[in-house]
Amino acid sequence: MTSAQSGSSTRHADPAENPYVEDPPTDFDPVDGLSEAEAGEQAELLRAAVREHDHRYYVAADPLVSDEAYDALFARLAELEAAFDLPTENSPTQRVGGEPLDALETVEHVAPMLSIDNDTDADAVREFDERVRKGLADAAESGDRPGFDPDDLAYVCEPKFDGLSIEVIYEDGEYVRAATRGDGREGDDVTEQVRTIGSVPARLRGDDHPERLAVRGEVYMPRDAFEAYNDELIERGEEPFANPRNAAAGTLRQLDPAVVAERPLDVFFFDVLAWETGADGPERPARHRDALDAFASLGLRRNDRVEIVDDVEAAIDYRDEILAERDDLNYAVDGVVIKVDALAHREALGSTSRAPRWAFAHKFPPRTATTTVEGITVQVGRTGRLTPVAELDPVDVGGVTVSRATLHNPAEIEALSVNVGDRVRIYRAGDVIPYVPAVVEKRSEGTYAFSDACPVCGAEIERDGPLAFCTGGLGCSAQLERAVEHWARRDALDVEGLGPERVEQLREAGLVESLPDLYDLTADELAALEGWGETSAENLIRELDATKRPPLDDFLAGLGIPDVGATTARALAAHFGTLDALLDADEATLREVDDVGPEVAASIRTFLDREENRAAIEGLRERGVDPEPFETDAGDGSADALDGLTFVFTGSLSVPRSEAQAHVEARGANATSSVSGNTDYLVAGENPGRSKREDAAAEDVPVFDEDGFGDLLADRGVPWPPEGDE
Repeated sequence: MTSAQSGSSTRHADPAENPYVEDPPTDFDPVDGLSEAEAGEQAELLRAAVREHDHRYYVAADPLVSDEAYDALFARLAELEAAFDLPTENSPTQRVGGEPLDALETVEHVAPMLSIDNDTDADAVREFDERVRKGLADAAESGDRPGFDPDDLAYVCEPKFDGLSIEVIYEDGEYVRAATRGDGREGDDVTEQVRTIGSVPARLRGDDHPERLAVRGEVYMPRDAFEAYNDELIERGEEPFANPRNAAAGTLRQLDPAVVAERPLDVFFFDVLAWETGADGPERPARHRDALDAFASLGLRRNDRVEIVDDVEAAIDYRDEILAERDDLNYAVDGVVIKVDALAHREALGSTSRAPRWAFAHKFPPRTATTTVEGITVQVGRTGRLTPVAELDPVDVGGVTVSRATLHNPAEIEALSVNVGDRVRIYRAGDVIPYVPAVVEKRSEGTYAFSDACPVCGAEIERDGPLAFCTGGLGCSAQLERAVEHWARRDALDVEGLGPERVEQLREAGLVESLPDLYDLTADELAALEGWGETSAENLIRELDATKRPPLDDFLAGLGIPDVGATTARALAAHFGTLDALLDADEATLREVDDVGPEVAASIRTFLDREENRAAIEGLRERGVDPEPFETDAGDGSADALDGLTFVFTGSLSVPRSEAQAHVEARGANATSSVSGNTDYLVAGENPGRSKREDAAAEDVPVFDEDGFGDLLADRGVPWPPEGDE
């Protein structure tokens, strides 16, 4: 076997001509001292440099600069673009995510994205090889392919990624569109979502590229990133993804590109769908291996486990090698793909209506096994959610010993009718989370009886649909430990130095038995613990002291109220203004907050009514942790000039929609993402979403263009555009 090689000296930025590539300066002069021409020149250098750093980090895995230096370059570029209103299309700054979309449009692919025939049996692969050789021999005998050599057959072998297939199109080297596979002919337009993925270049490297290039790739979530992201979801009391494929697919179909940008997606490119070039442009490579090399030179990330083989037995051996190594790969695979290398051979073989005749997927066997349930335990999460876990007679599932598998929730137990002693099938979903899909032999009587009391604190259990929750709140030690970790998170109170291991240590030492206990800690107590010193102890006390007058929204986010993340916390803070006002609000009043529906209002009220949670809040206040009232005074126009109004924005305005939303919120209004009966005005910029306008018509909500919106604000003494909000 020989490995397909990649490499190119082509770069987005030449370090000899661009000072921001190697050892870049990060101490910039103020932007107000630059002329427009100087700003434009510096921005172009920064864009090229950031593209090069993106390539080196995401594609080559060989970064040139530190994260801090990269962040400084990126921030300077964003600052220049904003200060001088520079064009940002395909700028690296657009990776943070654009405006939310109203819906995913359906688009037609430039070429069909066909399925691939597959089988787990090696004999099926040999039959595929026989069909290929016969098809090439028949093509040669037809006599209409001069110079065609049917014996010059080689296969390209690649891992078969278990992600979401996409089409990405470049025109004149610029990224213009991305779409999901869909039905193979049409797919969802996910251009803005894919734009946020670091390994998808906004501009191809170099100048020698096709006028139009459409490539096929696979979006996936790396295993380590998937596990870390799932941990975050669990900590927030949200449902984790079952496997990396679901995580990638669910993320890519998010309507808000900013949400996609926050999630750790990656991509491998593996095929050419269209290659159109002019008289002076590069011709399409004659072999697939050369196309993959071209991908590398153009800055398109390809997989490094590709191999070229000369016969089918070597291809089968390749599959067995990847199967043996699948658990060491940082991406999920469910087989390998074997492709005819030469483009001329592919054209001769052609395709059926659903699959090419020149490719075959040799899939891995299912990762299932059968074993016995020896016990069922129940875990308690931060929000009190109870998750039953099957303790198993250890069994090998695809080369991994599995002794525990999730049963998800009480409703799942009831649906399976599972109990201790039953023989069950175990499935490793996405090679990550083992779960029980079925009982294969009922050896017990009845179904496991889910307890009415929390296994940790003994508090009553409440059912919410298929789920169960401990009502012990912050009085439950299992919830407390996770609640303390959540309090310290960056998107809450941001207490540096208070990670999970230290929280566990403080709990085991008896120093923290409630959230308020954090603020009773002393430096001497901390310094006496293993692994602590005077400096680290004093630093933590200083960090905690700095959180005693937090913004109200950070305080609310830190409490870990179910269904209340940073966005809802800010909406609550803006609506009620003070903690006391929120504590006194009933469910009807809570529902007046836009984006807070009946279920969320009930969840908030239930949390605040529990004795343990209210005691924790009062305990925090007694120790001086009292949030600042939410401030809405923006310095121009009355702070309550728009009090009680609710706006929805759609389409493109003269400023980013997020800035327009912040502008009205700062003056007492609410800005929500969807039109409802509570909406007062829909503001429609250029190319507005049709669904929001239809909803506005159905709810009889007035619709203003940007000029009408500006007039409305002027009547209330509020300037537009928001130049004075700085």
